Amino acid sequence: MAKIKNIAIIAHVDHGKTTLVDKIMYFCDTFRESENTGDLILDNNDLERERGITITSKNIAVTYKDTKINVIDTPGHADFGGEVERVLNMADGVLLLVDAFEGPMPQTRFVLQKALDLGLKPCVVVNKVDKENCTPDEVHEAVFDLMFELGAEEWQLDFPVVYGSAKNNWMSTDWKKPTDSLEPLLDMVIEHIPSMKVEEGTTQMLITSLDYSSFTGRIAIGRLQRGVLKTGMNISLVKRDGKIVKSKIKELHVFEGVGRRKVEEVQVGDICALVGLDGFDIGDTIADYENPEGLESIAIDEPTMSMLFTINDSPFFGKDGKYVTSRHIKDRLTKELEKNLALRVNETDSADKFMVFGRGVLHLSVLIETMRREGYELQIGQPQVIIKEIDGVKCEPVEEMTIDLPESVSGKAIEMVTMRKGEMLSMEAKADRMVCEFLIPSRGIIGLRNQLLTATAGEAIMTHRFKEYQPVKGGIPERQNGSLVSMEKGQAIPYSIDKLQDRGKFFIDPGEDIYEGQVIGENSRGDDMTVNVTKTKKMSNVRSSGADDKARIVPAIKFSLEEALEYIQKDEYVEVTPNHIRLRKILLTEVERKRNKSI
Repeated sequence: MAKIKNIAIIAHVDHGKTTLVDKIMYFCDTFRESENTGDLILDNNDLERERGITITSKNIAVTYKDTKINVIDTPGHADFGGEVERVLNMADGVLLLVDAFEGPMPQTRFVLQKALDLGLKPCVVVNKVDKENCTPDEVHEAVFDLMFELGAEEWQLDFPVVYGSAKNNWMSTDWKKPTDSLEPLLDMVIEHIPSMKVEEGTTQMLITSLDYSSFTGRIAIGRLQRGVLKTGMNISLVKRDGKIVKSKIKELHVFEGVGRRKVEEVQVGDICALVGLDGFDIGDTIADYENPEGLESIAIDEPTMSMLFTINDSPFFGKDGKYVTSRHIKDRLTKELEKNLALRVNETDSADKFMVFGRGVLHLSVLIETMRREGYELQIGQPQVIIKEIDGVKCEPVEEMTIDLPESVSGKAIEMVTMRKGEMLSMEAKADRMVCEFLIPSRGIIGLRNQLLTATAGEAIMTHRFKEYQPVKGGIPERQNGSLVSMEKGQAIPYSIDKLQDRGKFFIDPGEDIYEGQVIGENSRGDDMTVNVTKTKKMSNVRSSGADDKARIVPAIKFSLEEALEYIQKDEYVEVTPNHIRLRKILLTEVERKRNKSI
């Protein structure tokens, strides 16, 4: 039997997980000389590369000193916590990556708790020691304190540490003495991460991840706990509810480098992919054909936020997208449910509206962005948090939030958070920045990022993660300003926009096509205002000096998808098509809106 080590790399978003995996692959000669595959190799989907975050976990395998190391790169963002919880089931130990300047952050705490509860051995990597003002020794202390606080056992608290810079390709046991390779890190993995203990008994493997291939269909991924798996073998599938379905394995693959290699047999402890199984879900167990024994299934955290997805019924529907009907949207959401565990979809009393539940605005906006790129057109309502009734009391999700910002603007930020029912837990100075921790209802976070970035000139870094349900905290101030709504369908004329600029800020450029009921700007006052920007200048033969000044137009505000979702009010939708993100009123004509108000 070859020696196998399974490790998951966990860390807060942007602490360098994917970069470290790149460097491990290069160090272990995963690629031929002629292949220069660039950086962030595992962030292979366009969205991940654009945003610089990992969204789905990936598996790779490298060989070092005759040991096969399966490495699992996990997402760092709290909204994808469901993904991390699953894949930790495949690991024997974790590499906890911590930034040498920032230290342990909220997400570090969340994932580390999961890893410690599963009884995994932690190894700590203090990354980015080349940063100015960094304090690696203090960070090491902070990680120890955090583990102690999270109830780590003694053997977990006795963790090894390496320091280094993944970007600059070195790791060392002493941060003041840089080396020229990642050898100390891989030696640490081989020495301290335990190999899996082989138990006697029949075949057992928990399906913890899914892949999809257009040739072979769905592929089940997991770690073989005991027994043996062979190509063409008959097996039993033990479902989450205890039901047993007979099935057969067509092909077996193990991970090698960035790809997979077909094998006839898989040994215990290795992570493998199974092709040809029917009707399986994440959390099912692959067991012996004759005497099936199920493993404990995976518990997934509940969603905390919902959005209404509906077909695009604006005057511009079908101009951009290929898939515009409710059947298309329903099929796509059903397909997403198969691999996106933290997602739920409920049908409503209308055939073309669906309630979609997820872990946060980012979690759902990644799904919307993916659908948009695949050619779908749809409209999304304002994000709503899920209110639960616990022991007869209405409760809402509350999150832990950390804001890192310049000291000079910290007062303004604290004021904004407390207005939204946030409670301050701690405040700590780091160099010329402040790190503030709060408890805040999820409702209060919607739309907060925009305001914070404006107030701090783009310097604030905000992270949050779900903590628990608490009794509802009362009203939270919504957006202060009303909307500028288009009165006519047509083309936006520069002359009209110029004349209306003192009424508010615009979201559209001159020459853009607009329709009646589209939200084209933000009013400088609190109520909505209907304006006509399709009016051209009347060419009368009377001229006056100074009347023909050039139109000076302030550049339009352009929203990203998350910003648009956080910006809209209850009576508005975000219209998403492959080429456009528009804001609109649910009721397009002014007459309908007035009639609705008076009811």
